Parts: sequence; structure tokens; C-alpha cells
Amino acid sequence: MSDNGVAMLNFDEPRYLRIQEGAVAQAGPLHATLRERFAAGANRLVFAGSGGAGILMQPAVELLQRSSRFPVFGVLPAELVVTGSAQVDANTVVVIPSLSGTTKESIAALEFARAQGAFVITLTGHADSPLATSADATFTNFAEDDTSCESFYLQSLAIALSVRELTGELPDGERERVMAELRLLPAALLAAKSSFENRAPALAATIAANPWHIITGAGASWPEAYYYGMCILEEMQWIRTRPVHASDFFHGTLELVEAGVSVLVLAGEGPTRALTERVRSFVPTVGGEVTVLDTAEVELAGVSAATRELVVPVIHAALLERVSAHLEVLRDHPLTTRRYYRRIDY
Repeated sequence: MSDNGVAMLNFDEPRYLRIQEGAVAQAGPLHATLRERFAAGANRLVFAGSGGAGILMQPAVELLQRSSRFPVFGVLPAELVVTGSAQVDANTVVVIPSLSGTTKESIAALEFARAQGAFVITLTGHADSPLATSADATFTNFAEDDTSCESFYLQSLAIALSVRELTGELPDGERERVMAELRLLPAALLAAKSSFENRAPALAATIAANPWHIITGAGASWPEAYYYGMCILEEMQWIRTRPVHASDFFHGTLELVEAGVSVLVLAGEGPTRALTERVRSFVPTVGGEVTVLDTAEVELAGVSAATRELVVPVIHAALLERVSAHLEVLRDHPLTTRRYYRRIDY
């Protein structure tokens, strides 16, 4: 039971802290590996994750594309293998995340990258998996579906911070300042989840009451909106969703909104918040039902405003896990239930 006396449904607090503290602890070894690769002449970075794991890399990709001149790309492994890429060669560091370490598209991407002479880093949840044992450098932090979002977000953020420091694009000491705050984050997230526990059933009920949902976000909140719609609501709950970036909402998707249509808005912090505010304001004017999950309402002790902006998707993931825990009970549909995924050949 948490310090505020709230018992969280189907939740192991020590396990959660252990996993997220483990993710933050990967920052030092990751930095050392990247420093070695930069010294050896690495001149670009490619993130190649399949499905949800790839989506979880997007905040780091976008952070680097906005704030660094170092070439950084996010690619789809299945497409990379069939089309090739001039960005993958002997001077490339390729980062491949996979919780299981067995994703077949990611294994094929690793083989492709190695054939081009690239240095492959894998982020996995299991050290004895094919992706972990075949990489040039592997970083394993045990996690499962309910804890992997935060773990992958934090590891990829650590990579982004290292790249910016190694390219001289961060002020002296800035990476360590942020990392010091990130070391406080697991406990702060645990407190946030506990504080949110009493609100989670109502949001779960809203999701369960509607046959489909539009789900949107912007900036660092967009990847989690996309991930939650595709990987949780669709894959794990068989609920139809329409993930759409808030920037694109008014270029087509707005025409789907009418009385009774559910729109889930993940509101983050920083300049892109204005994009989700526009959606939030519009939906009720045409009769839609808008539900907002706002990170600005979440207290994170010891975490500065600048760092909060970096961890927006981590906060959303932490809160939405509580929603998922209640949703599977409310709908009597375990999050582990699948019809096709890893059950048949495709």
C-alpha cells in the first residue's frame, strides 16, 4: 500500500520501482558505449523498433531532431529490410528495442544492420533472447508489458541526452543534472500512480462504454497516444481506436466528431500543449465527448519544469497503466488475451 493509504489494483509496488530504477541505471553504461562509438567515428544514429517498442523510441528521436544537428532517424524494421537505407552503414549506431528480444522483424533488422557494418545496440527485457545475444552491445532491464513503456522511454531519453552531451550541444553538467532528477522519478511516478488510482476507474468506464475512440496528443504526448490506442486498446482489449496527431486532427478527423463520439486527449507540457488545447476546446462544441489526461496536474517531487517536459510520455504511461488495470477487470478481458498475435503464423 502506498504512503497515501491507497491500495492499487493488481499492482506490485516494489517490482515497479525495481524496474524503473533499473531503466535509469542503464544511463551510465549506455553513455560509455556511445562515447566509444563516437570516438570510433560514428556519425549517425538510427532507432529501429517494431510496433510498440518502436513507438516508444519516438520521443527521443524527435527530441534529437529538434535539438541536435547530429543525424538521427527512426525507421520501421520490416520496411528497412525490404527497402534498405543509405543511412545504415559502418558509421551508424542502430538501436533496436524489443521487450521479448524475439520479435522476428527486429531480428531481421539486426541482421540487415550487421551486414552493412553498423554497430547494433539492443534494449531488451530478457538477456538470453536472440536480440540480446546477437547485438554488438545489449542492455537488458527486465520488464513486462505493464512496466515496459516507462522503461523504454527512460532508456531512450538517456541515449538522447548522451548524444547531445557527446556532440557538445548540452551545457557542462546538464546531462548529469537531468539524470539526477530522473533518479528521483521512479518514486515520484509511484506516488503519482497512487494519487491517480481513485480516478482511474472512471476513465476505464468511459473507455469501456464506447465502441471506438479517437485518441490524440502532440509533441511528446503523441507517441503515448498512438501506443495506447494501438497496443493497449486495440491489441490487448480489441477496442477500435483512431489515433491521430493533434496537428492533423483538423485536417480530416474532425469530421468524425458528433454526439456520442469519444475523444481521448493526452495533454502534455511545453509549446505543443497548444495543439491539444485546440482539440480539447473544439470537441464539445459539436457534441463530442472529450476526456483529458493532463500531465500538468501530476505532482513530481524534485523534478524541474524542464525535465518534466522531457518525461511527459513517461507520466502518461504511468497513469494509463492504472486505467488498463481497471479496464481489464471491468470488461472481464485480461490484457494478456490475444486471438492472433504470436498465436498463429502471419
